[in-house]
Amino acid sequence: MDPVTQSAQISSSQGAADRQNSAKESKQSVKDLVHWRDPKKSGVVFGLSMLMLLSLAAFSVISVVSYLLLALLCVTITFRIYKSVVQAVQKSSEGHPFKSLIEKDVSIPPETFRKHVDTSLTYINRALKQMSRLFLVEDLVDSLKLAVFMWLLTYIGAVFNGITILILADILLFTIPLIYEKNKTQIDQYIDLARTQINNTMAKLQEKLPGAVKRSKTE
Repeated sequence: MDPVTQSAQISSSQGAADRQNSAKESKQSVKDLVHWRDPKKSGVVFGLSMLMLLSLAAFSVISVVSYLLLALLCVTITFRIYKSVVQAVQKSSEGHPFKSLIEKDVSIPPETFRKHVDTSLTYINRALKQMSRLFLVEDLVDSLKLAVFMWLLTYIGAVFNGITILILADILLFTIPLIYEKNKTQIDQYIDLARTQINNTMAKLQEKLPGAVKRSKTE
């Protein structure tokens, strides 16, 4: 094997390993967040997300974004004027109060951007493959499960709008994992019972399917 090909293979394997490590780190960060490993950090994220969703429920997206940016601008302008007045009174030469932040490099490195794009592309391809499998009825039972789920969502959509569902999802995201962690044994027992009941129902359904469908299922 020539050195160029070997180097390309090593670089490709290292890139794949970096993407896997990045995905694992992202999953662990989200897991720590929803399990309230750091209560202060989780509380801030939960509070800000709820504030954002409640604002979107009351106002338009443009209004919410405009108010947020306006509030941020008011804070920075007020602080800038305050520091300028203090420096004038004290006759100091501290300079711009945001000098360290202005000089800080906020650009995204190409390597970081490519790494996140590759990670996102992996999930997108996986989702597209799963959608193709379900909508092209590779497995009839799985496609029927999706159909039932979509049918249930039509009733949920008739009762709740999109923002309400997002608010409920945000609350559940930050409460269910913590409740499950504290009551894992009892919840697992009920989940096992429900899974057994569902599996029995699916088995009975498969027995009633046409012979050709059952043969493809066993294959």
